[in-house]
Amino acid sequence: MINLLVQYQWELFIFAEVLSVISLFLFGIVRYLFGKQRLSLFFLLAFLVLLVFEALLAMLIYQETGEISTFQIVITIFVIYACTFGIADFRKLDRWMRSKIGKWRGVKLLTDKDIAIMSKQKDPGYIAKKYRRSAMLHLAIFTAVQLGIWLYTSNSTEQFMQYITDLSWVSMEGTENLAETPYPNELLYGLSQLWALVFVIDFLYSWSYTVFPANRKGEKA
Repeated sequence: MINLLVQYQWELFIFAEVLSVISLFLFGIVRYLFGKQRLSLFFLLAFLVLLVFEALLAMLIYQETGEISTFQIVITIFVIYACTFGIADFRKLDRWMRSKIGKWRGVKLLTDKDIAIMSKQKDPGYIAKKYRRSAMLHLAIFTAVQLGIWLYTSNSTEQFMQYITDLSWVSMEGTENLAETPYPNELLYGLSQLWALVFVIDFLYSWSYTVFPANRKGEKA
């Protein structure tokens, strides 16, 4: 059984993610289109069960292989997202479904507070402020994680300071000598490079709402 989980780990993860998305949409359809509030909770519960399943799957495979792989890291990212930023995104999705389904049914499903929030989210000044905060939060998290890795892998304070003051090892193409970097293995080094690239793009994109507010009237997907 465990061997099958290891063999089809990515297929199981993708299948669980597809079911998760379907569950969220069915939650809104059943709750707002058909008015079955108690039944809709079943689909919300299904989403939470699938989230727990993904976390358990990552733990079982780690216990079987004894090493942290890309699979565990990807699932960890998805679980952390679902428990943090995913909550706000779910609320946005919920308001969007209530708006669309309410128009189809010819009834008002949005509260005055929901309407005010949706109106505020179209304001360029509000959007710019929100993305400035998210960019700085991303900067703080990225910096803290990277410094934590460097501290953990450094043999001395001098070596840690060398990583910070001499950034000659930093390269988007990578380095052939892993010992020159503060990362213990190629996987972590590669993921850090990828995260750095995503961070730079996200940081510049988020601040573009402040630099060019007149041209950025919509929200980031």
